[in-house]
Amino acid sequence: MPAAAVLAGIARRRALWRASVAGVSAVLLAGVFAFCAVLALLGGIAENAASVCSLGDVSGQSGPNAVAAVSIHGGGQAPLDLTARQLAVARDYVAVGRQLGVPRDGQIISIMMALQESGLRVLANPTVPASLIYPHDGVGSDHDSLGSAQQRPAAGWGSVDRLMNSVFNAQAFFGGPSGPNKGSPRGLLDIRGWQSMTKGQAAQAVQVSAFPELYARWEPQATAIVGALDGGSSPVACSVPPEVAGVKGTHADLSQVRKEILQFTLDGVGGTYVWGGTSFKAWDCSGYVQWIYRQAGITLPRVEQWRVGQRTDNPQPGDLVVQNSQGPNSWGHVGIYAGDGMMYSALNPAVGTLLHPISWNTDTTYFDLLS
Repeated sequence: MPAAAVLAGIARRRALWRASVAGVSAVLLAGVFAFCAVLALLGGIAENAASVCSLGDVSGQSGPNAVAAVSIHGGGQAPLDLTARQLAVARDYVAVGRQLGVPRDGQIISIMMALQESGLRVLANPTVPASLIYPHDGVGSDHDSLGSAQQRPAAGWGSVDRLMNSVFNAQAFFGGPSGPNKGSPRGLLDIRGWQSMTKGQAAQAVQVSAFPELYARWEPQATAIVGALDGGSSPVACSVPPEVAGVKGTHADLSQVRKEILQFTLDGVGGTYVWGGTSFKAWDCSGYVQWIYRQAGITLPRVEQWRVGQRTDNPQPGDLVVQNSQGPNSWGHVGIYAGDGMMYSALNPAVGTLLHPISWNTDTTYFDLLS
């Protein structure tokens, strides 16, 4: 065979070998990427999932001082402890949903809504004095909103006596052909295409809230609650009582006014979240902060309290923590910096006022009002 032909044959074999190696490498790389993608997906699911454990038998307990029946962990939110009474409200929503043939996703949407609106509590309202004579788990203050879904008599959701009943709240929220309001106002089953919406969008389509983005954050917890009520067996016992670790150190080097602010901050822990509230242990996030500083002899505006301070990148305990940006120099949540990555705040209706990690909310900025 001529030398040129031999060389050509060798070149062809080398080219085929390189192509084969490249093909195998591409397949292997594609497999690696696919595997990593699956891991990332599973990691995201695990990160956003929530689990339920039991804190013991508290049957017969009710009211604001009831011992928690279950604790829900995960989902990127604060640990959520539910009393036996709150579980009973959740059970009403799930039971009504089943009776109406509402699929599981719809049941989850109803629990997301009730967690955001009332913390799964039947709320009376001083604006509607008649509501106070009915059994209730707390007091709200949003217009004439009542019950666990914060539905308004003035908007046609129902009479006061009906709205102070969580079974009726669930029936009105789901709506549909057998719903009490016959489509006006619309319930979930009256919303065309609700199953193609995100769960948060579907809740908003019924509630028409001024804060539509807030429903979605409860999806992991609501999913866990529906799963626990649908499982037919009791959740396993919590291995460790849920609590947030305390802040390290005694802050002995702080100024006297900062020490006083931290003491007043601690006095408010355990308070109820009341939208627009400014009373002791019945406040919203800015009402809590305003009360704390008032006790220390410092008068703050009712809202946007950061405007009287200076932004700081080196916060000290007692400074303001503002979170959840709503635009330039505007935030939706405020609390008190505790140090060590922790803050105190009136977080939401479900968990009230507590010490919690700063990372539970986003867009964090600090302001010093004391220098």
